[in-house]
Amino acid sequence: MNKVLLGRGNGAETGYSTLSASYHTKQNCKHFLLSRFCAGPSGRGRPCAEKCVRWGVGGVLRPGCCEWTGSLCSSALTQPSLHLGPGKTWKSMAFIQNTGKLRNMNGCEEGVEFLPANNSSKVEKGGPRRWVVLMAVLAAFLALSLLAGLLAWHFQDRNMRVQKIFNGYLSVRNENFLDAYENSNSTEFANLAKKVKEALKFLYSGIPVLGPYHKTSTVTAFSEGSVIAYYWSEFDIPKHLVKEAEQAMAEKRMVTVPPRARSMSSFVMTSVVAFPSDPRIIQNTQDNSCSFALHAQGSEPIRFSTPGFPDSPYPSHARCQWTLRGDADSVLSLTFRSFDVATCDERGSDLVTVYDTLSPVEPRAVVQLCGTYPPSYNLTFLSSQNVLLITLVTSTERRHPGFEAVFFQLPRMSSCGGYLRAAQGTFNSPYYPGHYPPNINCTWHIEVPDNKNVKVRFKAFFLQEPNVPVGSCTKDYVEINGEKYCGERPQFVASSRNNKITVHFHSDQSYTDTGFLAEFLSFDARDPCPGSFMCNTGRCIRKELRCDGWADCTDYSDELDCKCNATYQFTCRDKFCKPLFWVCDSVKDCEDGSDEEGCSCPPNTFKCGNGKCLPQSQQCDRKDDCGDGSDEAKCQDGKAVPCTEHTHRCLNGLCVDKSNPQCDGNEDCTDGSDEKDCDCGRRSFTRQSRVVGGENSDQGEWPWQVSLHAQGHGHLCGASLISPSWMISAAHCFVDDRGFRYSEHSVWTAFLGLHDQSKRNAPGVQERGLQRIIKHPFFNDFTFDYDIALLQLDRPVEYSATIRPICLPAADYTFPTGKAIWVTGWGHTQEAGQGAMILQKGEIRVINQTTCEHLLPQQITPRMICVGYLSGGVDACQGDSGGPLSSPEEDGRMFQAGVVSWGEGCAQRNKPGVYTRLPVFRDWIKAQIGV
Repeated sequence: MNKVLLGRGNGAETGYSTLSASYHTKQNCKHFLLSRFCAGPSGRGRPCAEKCVRWGVGGVLRPGCCEWTGSLCSSALTQPSLHLGPGKTWKSMAFIQNTGKLRNMNGCEEGVEFLPANNSSKVEKGGPRRWVVLMAVLAAFLALSLLAGLLAWHFQDRNMRVQKIFNGYLSVRNENFLDAYENSNSTEFANLAKKVKEALKFLYSGIPVLGPYHKTSTVTAFSEGSVIAYYWSEFDIPKHLVKEAEQAMAEKRMVTVPPRARSMSSFVMTSVVAFPSDPRIIQNTQDNSCSFALHAQGSEPIRFSTPGFPDSPYPSHARCQWTLRGDADSVLSLTFRSFDVATCDERGSDLVTVYDTLSPVEPRAVVQLCGTYPPSYNLTFLSSQNVLLITLVTSTERRHPGFEAVFFQLPRMSSCGGYLRAAQGTFNSPYYPGHYPPNINCTWHIEVPDNKNVKVRFKAFFLQEPNVPVGSCTKDYVEINGEKYCGERPQFVASSRNNKITVHFHSDQSYTDTGFLAEFLSFDARDPCPGSFMCNTGRCIRKELRCDGWADCTDYSDELDCKCNATYQFTCRDKFCKPLFWVCDSVKDCEDGSDEEGCSCPPNTFKCGNGKCLPQSQQCDRKDDCGDGSDEAKCQDGKAVPCTEHTHRCLNGLCVDKSNPQCDGNEDCTDGSDEKDCDCGRRSFTRQSRVVGGENSDQGEWPWQVSLHAQGHGHLCGASLISPSWMISAAHCFVDDRGFRYSEHSVWTAFLGLHDQSKRNAPGVQERGLQRIIKHPFFNDFTFDYDIALLQLDRPVEYSATIRPICLPAADYTFPTGKAIWVTGWGHTQEAGQGAMILQKGEIRVINQTTCEHLLPQQITPRMICVGYLSGGVDACQGDSGGPLSSPEEDGRMFQAGVVSWGEGCAQRNKPGVYTRLPVFRDWIKAQIGV
C-alpha cells in the first residue's frame, strides 16, 4: 500500500493539529467512526475550535463541537474525500492536508485512510481489534497453506511408485516334464517359458491392483509334478496399493488361456502363487558366474562349495545359487560339512538360505544360516520333493572361506508313523537326528498289553521355528491326548489312562528342526513306579530323593509339599527345603531368594561374599579385608594407585585398581599393557550344538583343551594350551606310581585339536611329545596343595580353528561366588564308570570359600577353589585331572580360572570339586616360562 503522511500542521491560518492518513483503494473502503481530534494553538485539550472547515460532500457541521457525519467511501474520487455513514460523527476538528496526488495501483484508484491520532482513547480501542483481525487472517492463511501442503504431499506420496518383485511357483496342467526343461538354454525351456509368461500377463490383466503396474515376468526353472514352473514378476505399484497387491499375489489362483486355434487346447495353470522377495536375491539372467545346477547321481554324494573354498574367501556384494535336483519320486539329503561365513549381526550379514523349492520364497525356506559352525554341528536337511535351492547373498568385504556341502538322493518315504505293539520300544521323527523334512504328517498308534497303561518319554525334543511365540504350536508340533507340544523342551513324559496312546507329528512347509527321539513304556497304573517316587512328568526317582532340597524331577514335584527338618534344613518361602549352611552364603539357592534375605549388613557397612560385614571405608582400599577378595572385586575406577596384591600391575610398573582389566577392550594402563597379548581365549566357531543332557561338546568348542596320553596307558590327564610351546596341567599327573615313571617327559604324548579319542588321526589333530615338565616346587602329593605343572612341547603347534590358547588371568583376577565356569575333559562320565570318547563339558559355579571349608574341613588352602553344585550331578572325575576351568567373560573371551585337581568321589552331593586357583600362580608361571 502506498502511504502519504499528513503530518502535524504548522500553518498560521489553521492553528490546529493535523491528522495522519494513508491512501487505500476504494475497493477496500469501509465505514469508520473517527474519534475526537481537537486541540488549539493556545492549549491542549480545550473544546473544539470555533471555526471548522468542511472538506468533502454531504457532511453536516454543528457549531460548538465540530461534528461531521457522512460516508468515507465514494464511487469516484479525484482527491481524498471524507464521507461518514449516517449516524456516525467525528467529534473533533482538524485540517487535512493532502501531500501527494492519487496514483493508479494495479488499475485501482486510491483513497485516503485515516490512521489513529496520538491522543485518542477511542482510537486506541479500535487498534487491537484491527490486529486481531490481521492475525486471524494470517493464521487462516498459514493454516490453509499447511493444509494445501499436506494434501499435496499426501497425494504425491500416495501416487509414489514402489518397485516390488515377487517370487512364485505354479503348476502347468496337461504337460509332461521333459529332461530338456532342466536346461534353461534349451529350445523346449524357452517355448514353455514363453507360454507361462504370456499366461501370467493374461492373469494379471484381470486383476485391477496388478495389471496396470506389471512390468515383466521371468521363468527361472521347471521341475516335475507334472510340470512346476518357478518364476518372478516385477511391478511398479503405487505405494498405497502395495499391501493389497501382496495379498493378491499370495492368493492361489488358476488361469486358463484360450487356444489360438480350434485344434489347439487351452493352456491351464493352477496354484499360481507368489510372495515378496528381496531384490538382491533375484538372479540376473545374463549373469551366471555364480549360478550352479547339479543333479544327483543315484545314492552317490555330490560335493559342492562356495567359489574359492577353502583357500580364498567367497566374493563380496554377490548373489550365488545352487539348484539341486534328484530323480522323480526321490527326496534330497543335504549336509554342510564345513560352514564359515560372516558372523550374524544387525548390519545385514552374509546369509545362506535353503529352500524346499526352486524359487526363493520365504514361506518355503527350510533354514537360514550365518556365522561359523563346528564340524560336529548337525547341519543335515531333507527336502519334501526332488529339488532344493541354496542361495548365498553377501554384503561387505569379509574374509571367510564359505561352505562345503554334499547332497544325495534317497527314495521318498511311502509312509510315516505306523502301529507299534509291544511292552516297550522307541520311535523318532523322520531322519532323526537330521532335520525332518517340511510338509509332513506322521501318526504312531502305540498299544501295550491289556492290563497296562502306556507312557511316552521324549528324550530329545527340538521343534523350534523362527518368529513363533513360545507355546503357540501353530506350525510344527507333536500332539498327544489333544495337547500340542513344540519348541525346545527338556525331557518330559506323556501318559494315557489305558493301554493305547496316539502320537501325531506335523511339520508345515517351512523351517525345520532336528525333531525328537522318544521311547514308550508300559506300566501298572496302581503302582507306576515300584519302590520309587513318580514325578508329575511320569519319571521315576529313588524315594530318598524326595524332599531332600534338590529338584530331581524336572518339574520340581519331588520337592513339593515337603516338611523341612529344622535341625539341618532351611524352609524357603515357597516351602522348598535347603541345607541350613546354604543360608546367607551369597548364592540364592531358594527360587524366591529367601535364603539370602535378612542377611544384610548394618548401615554404612559392606557385605563380603562370605557374609562378613565390614565398614565401607575398608572397601576398595586395596586390602583383602573380607578374606575372599570380594571387597576389592568391583573397584572399577582404573586409576593409578600404590601397588598391592589386589591391584593390577602394568608393564611400566604402575598399578591400577580396576578389577580384571586384562583384555577387556579398554586400555586401563597408561602403557596399554593390559590389552597386549590378547590373542587368546577365543573360539573359532560362533555356534555350538544343543546337546541332550549337556555332556558332549562340539568340535573346536574348547580349542585349548589337550589330551595327554601316557605310553601304554592311553588318555590319563588333560592340559590347557597357553602358547604355541607351553601347556598347564596338574602336578599330581606326573608323580611316579606303581613302578611307572610318570615324571619322565618322554612317556607322554599330547594331542591337540582332538574331539573324539577314537579319531586321533583325524584332520586337524596335531600330535606332540613333551620336552620338559616343571612341577611346582611346593607341590604336596598328600594334600594336593600347589597342584600345578608347566609342560613344554617338543615343537610348537600351529594355531587353527580347533587349536588356540586360553587366556591366563593376572594375579589380581577374581572369580566371584556363583560365577558360571565350564569344566571339560575325557574323564569318567560317572564314578567307577568308563572314560568318555567324546570331549565332555559341564557348567558349574564357584562355591563360597567359607562353605567349601565347612564341607571339607582342614582340607582347603588359599591355593584352592571349590567349584560345582552342592546338589551334585556335574563335576570333574578321573581322567579330567589337569584340564582347565574355562571362565567366560563379558566379551566372550575365556580365562582359565583353575586346574582340575581333586575331589571326594565324582559329582556327589555336598562334595564339590576342588581346583587349583590359577591367579595365585600367575607370577610363578611368568618367572618360569616368560608367558
